[in-house]
Amino acid sequence: FYFLDPLVSEAKIHPPSSVFATVSGYLPNGIHAVEAMLAAASIGGIWSATSPDFGINGVLDRFSQIQPKLIFSVEAVIYNGKRHNHLEKLQSVVKGLPDLKKVVVIPYVSSRESIDISRIPNSVFLEDFLGTGKGDQAPQLEFEQLPFSHPLFIMYSSGTTGAPKCMVHSAGGTLIQHLKEHILHGNMSSNDVIIYYTTTGWMMWNWLVSALAVGASVVLYDGSPLVPSPNVLWDLVDRLGITILGTGAKWLAVLEEKNLKPCETHNLQTLHTILSTGSPLKPQSYEYVYKHIKSSVLLGSISGGTDIVSCFMGHNVTIPVYKGEIQARNLAMAVEAWNEQGEPVWGESGELVCTKPMPCQPTHFWNDENGNKYRKAYFSRFSGVWAHGDYCKINPQTGGIIMLGRSDGTLNPSGVRFGSSEIYNIVEAFEEVSDSLCVPQYNKHGEERVVLFLKMGTNHEFRPNLVKRIREAIRVALSARHVPSLILETGGIPYTINGKKVEVAVKQVIAGKEVAKRDIFSNPETLDLYRNIPELQDF
Repeated sequence: FYFLDPLVSEAKIHPPSSVFATVSGYLPNGIHAVEAMLAAASIGGIWSATSPDFGINGVLDRFSQIQPKLIFSVEAVIYNGKRHNHLEKLQSVVKGLPDLKKVVVIPYVSSRESIDISRIPNSVFLEDFLGTGKGDQAPQLEFEQLPFSHPLFIMYSSGTTGAPKCMVHSAGGTLIQHLKEHILHGNMSSNDVIIYYTTTGWMMWNWLVSALAVGASVVLYDGSPLVPSPNVLWDLVDRLGITILGTGAKWLAVLEEKNLKPCETHNLQTLHTILSTGSPLKPQSYEYVYKHIKSSVLLGSISGGTDIVSCFMGHNVTIPVYKGEIQARNLAMAVEAWNEQGEPVWGESGELVCTKPMPCQPTHFWNDENGNKYRKAYFSRFSGVWAHGDYCKINPQTGGIIMLGRSDGTLNPSGVRFGSSEIYNIVEAFEEVSDSLCVPQYNKHGEERVVLFLKMGTNHEFRPNLVKRIREAIRVALSARHVPSLILETGGIPYTINGKKVEVAVKQVIAGKEVAKRDIFSNPETLDLYRNIPELQDF
């Protein structure tokens, strides 16, 4: 917490009640990010972060809107066992942020003596920065007393269809929401040890760090979840006595594809909860977890978003887990599924809405003085009711929720409206299929057809018989009108850096449009696989 005095003196952001000033982190998921965030929060600064794997444009698209006074970063990171230098990217980012007063560089991989920061304006090493405010002894730690709704975090929308929206989240709203989810939904206590595989730019990082308010121990992991081996996180569970493990649905699917069976190779005695988010958890992933990881664990699929820096629905230690369903709508979240007419539907697909205010909704968007962007984002679909942009179905028998994908990726061929995840749940149960992507294609008459892309698993080939079996499975499980018009093979499927499958960008590419914000993707090269596909030219 020696950051405290330097933040005040160097960034000149005190008193926070009169000036909202931002402090940014361009940092990996490590202790420095947590310390800097807590120090900024303690004096009323607003924290906003992105991870080092974001490209220069992606960072500037975000930080240039909020113009931070101070930025923390590193000289390099290591991922997949390889060193990735970071100073050139940092230099370019700093050039695009004219309001910066100080750039604090943390020696992360190398020794300070081998790092040259002379070309970065207003830069200083962490040790020197801390020394400017510490003096002979550590300063008395004081926390600024501020209103419940004082800004704490700025989060960002994905930016796939335009400049990212800057969502401002309050200190009180965020904390009370996270404590509710940790303590009441997850039964977390000071005895727990929690790890969540996340980057600093994903809202799950903010959610993870709030576990400190419960008194739990937080494990920070920076690197690939598959290196040095696909068992690296299970090794940590046994070594550190981890009780709660959080991850993305995609990682669990990868482990299943690799035929890993942690229950046979690891003890996992302390582990009582596995949490999954980022994308809908497939029914077969539930079977995999309970059969090959741990039969007595609580598998909690949780869903919400950056927009509320928390969850609309998720795990609940008091009720059963049903395969393919999120357990329950969260306490004090008035969530319903609505049809096109704005009427609640049960057991049917509909728009995810929240009919009553919640403390965790953004207080406002940055640089949106009249609130037009804010209202358009959430309240234009149904007047006065939060529409989240997700498609879901609530099971009236169990109360569980099935997430069906983003509304902007909803499929509507021949007037039948359904979510892409309904297709994924069927298709990805085939052992031959490693991954899939389902998108709409439109012709000049506005007619829509559904195109399904399959990424084949290792040692499996794309064959007519497989296409025939998939068509029949979709027809039997859903209906004839759900069957895609075309089923094609692809070599790769685009994901965001945070592990979310991106349908909208592919929809743009097959329509002949350019995707401008490519550096939000972990594998942007896959977008080019969908350009000028011969089978799509005759529609």
